[in-house]
Amino acid sequence: MAPNQGVKTITTNVGWSVLSKTATFGLKFVTVPILARLLTPEDFGSVAVALTIVQFLAMIGGAGLTSALIVDREGGMDTVHTVFWSNLAMACGMALVLFFGADWLGAAMGAPQSADLVRIMALLMPLQLTADVAYSLLAREMNFSKDAVLSTISETTAALVALGLAFVGFGIWALVVQLFSSAVIRLVGLFWITGYVPRAVIRPAKIMPLLRYSSGLMGSELANFVTFQAPMVVIARVLGLRDAGAYSAANRFASIPNQVVLSAVMGVLFPAFSLMGDDRKRRADALMFSTQVTTVILAPAMFGIWAVAEPAMLVLFGPQWAYAWPVLGLLSLSKAIVTPCSTFIPYLKGTGHSRVLFWSAVLRAIATTIGIGGAAYYGTLVDAMMALCIVNAVTLIGYSWAVFRVDGIPFLPGLLVSCRSMITSFIMAVGVRIFLAAFAEQLTSAYAQVIAGAIVGGVIYGILFLVTERALVKKVLGLVRKRRVGAAAGATSA
Repeated sequence: MAPNQGVKTITTNVGWSVLSKTATFGLKFVTVPILARLLTPEDFGSVAVALTIVQFLAMIGGAGLTSALIVDREGGMDTVHTVFWSNLAMACGMALVLFFGADWLGAAMGAPQSADLVRIMALLMPLQLTADVAYSLLAREMNFSKDAVLSTISETTAALVALGLAFVGFGIWALVVQLFSSAVIRLVGLFWITGYVPRAVIRPAKIMPLLRYSSGLMGSELANFVTFQAPMVVIARVLGLRDAGAYSAANRFASIPNQVVLSAVMGVLFPAFSLMGDDRKRRADALMFSTQVTTVILAPAMFGIWAVAEPAMLVLFGPQWAYAWPVLGLLSLSKAIVTPCSTFIPYLKGTGHSRVLFWSAVLRAIATTIGIGGAAYYGTLVDAMMALCIVNAVTLIGYSWAVFRVDGIPFLPGLLVSCRSMITSFIMAVGVRIFLAAFAEQLTSAYAQVIAGAIVGGVIYGILFLVTERALVKKVLGLVRKRRVGAAAGATSA
């Protein structure tokens, strides 16, 4: 029988996932700026365009079958083997499409010079899709401690390899090797941890129920992919590889907090919500609690980057990237605006509301593409980032209304609770900007501005947090006390 999932269990697994992401945060915080100093904006743009093509086809090739495996806990190993061979066959087919269509795809994306990269990176698809099958075995057992260790090892090793190659002059290939190193280590590690050994078993009848479930998610997954990748495609085609590289570098850095928190949260919450069945109250409580916690952690980081974007760009990336500081600031702001939505996708997936998920994702994808496309065509990269902020503000309202309606959560009270930390983080960021402007003559060094801004921001947010989130603090402390009591009772009985 599947384990009973509640707030305490979710918190434990999220903790493990966040721990693994945090372990690599410090290294990525250093490696991204170093790589940006060693490589050119065109290098970042070429790799980003090629990776976008690969990820898009990999998503189609997977057809959502591994997500269906996580939910389908009644299926036996025959089902797992069938999914493995299906994924491998689709991955190989898509890789061939990429190899022979690389020239056309590169030109269509506005980066014809990336064709050779596309051909090489096509080999990532079999690595990713077959590893996903082994990951699904861990996820449906909620065994995220082992995945946490593996993620730390793979990401850290790949980042160190990329740095070494960049230092000795491998240029753009350092980024390519980083992707392959991480994928290979993840693949080998997942198969070793799970002990999964593919067998020559193909049962089409076993896969049909999974296809019915995955087909409902595929449209929303594709729409979400368009939402997150449309800026890169539009910028590369309309504004050129230099601006695409600036966007890619800034996005890599601005996405580090998301990688630490969101990837961990979404990976855990999807299987957790899927186990809650029709218990609407427990689902609603878990949704609001997880939304509050992720917003408390993520919002101050994103708004903080926005507040110190100008000196931070100079400190982290160097003079050649200084012109792109508004891009870093606006990207961080756009991500900060939708931090309360972080838990919505795994919630809708896990609770089986594929229709709500699909239409929310489609509308967001359309709005993002039109907004950024129009702004880039008639303006500049900065205009495109401003348009992204506006689209995300509308997304916050619309997405919240759709999700809260699913389990009968009152819209305005729910929105206030989920956005409260975002509002206090924005107040903190404005305070930091005012402080830096007031002491501009004293803080002449970019390093001093970043340090002073971080200290002032930490103090302001700490005070606001204690004033506005006392109920959340009490709830978290209560969960910690219950866990300690439970552990002590277990030790006594043993």
